[in-house]
Amino acid sequence: MTTTSRLLALLSLLQARRDWPGTLLAERLEVSRRTVRRDVDRLREMGYRIQAVMGPDGGYRLDAGSELPPLLFDDDQVIAVTVALQAAALSGAGVEEDALRALTTVRQVMPARLRHRLDALRFQVLPGAPGAAGITTSPDVLVAVSSAMRDHEVLRFDYHRPGVKGDDQAPPRRVEPHHLVASEGRWYVVAWDLEHGDWRIFRADRMTPRVPTGPRFSPREMPRGDAAAYVAARFKGSADLNRWPCTGTVILRLPAAAVRPFAGDGFVEPVDESSCRYESGSWSWIALAASLGRFDTEIEAVEPPELVAAFARLAERNASTAARG
Repeated sequence: MTTTSRLLALLSLLQARRDWPGTLLAERLEVSRRTVRRDVDRLREMGYRIQAVMGPDGGYRLDAGSELPPLLFDDDQVIAVTVALQAAALSGAGVEEDALRALTTVRQVMPARLRHRLDALRFQVLPGAPGAAGITTSPDVLVAVSSAMRDHEVLRFDYHRPGVKGDDQAPPRRVEPHHLVASEGRWYVVAWDLEHGDWRIFRADRMTPRVPTGPRFSPREMPRGDAAAYVAARFKGSADLNRWPCTGTVILRLPAAAVRPFAGDGFVEPVDESSCRYESGSWSWIALAASLGRFDTEIEAVEPPELVAAFARLAERNASTAARG
């Protein structure tokens, strides 16, 4: 390798793990330990803070420095950084401009093979709580779905449902993909289902795209014209409106400051120092009444009458459960 190539390879190794014995680095780079020492000195001159590790074998450790030096990413890391920057640019967290500038910088230097794949990756972000643990979606699936969306091609895929054996899974699905939406750590594909003749939402982590894709299609108009609003409405049990079908107001015997961190999409208004008014919604009155129990305090149901009736019905169920116990 040339000196430049060897320095990049050495930097990539140092980023991959905390400590590297000098002998092992020399073996991986197929050079002498003396050459490794010289290359480490060159990286230090470029701003990388590399510490010498004492011990029988000796070695090196890449530490954080006072300034950010050039970084080296592999293909998977480039995809991860690009997805994160696109999400940040849509997050509304006040970093949109910086995220777009960083995304432009990364795109300018990435290999053509990655640029072609990532240019197809377009999605919307639905604000929500922190992501669900353990839910991962392959970047290859996201790129495959995005490519079909960009080219307006029918997407064919297997859809795997938990607890269903492979032989009992449904046959491959055929859809016209229109939008990719990220919400609470999960990815959803909004598509026109050709078998059912209606809009459907699919979990991307359960999809295994098939090749080749199907014929081209003409894009359809989304309900209400916005995919993120459509997904949010469906999550709330509504066909098209982004609001809960059941919304009520209560008085909680807790300070507003104690309720706000757990209010979700509800509205909190102080009443006095020890209580607050809380407006929230759910897909049913019983579900709304039950969800309010998480605050573990006295609750005064204000409105509407349906919520008061739901508390009474829930009390009957809870009493019955306690009696059986």
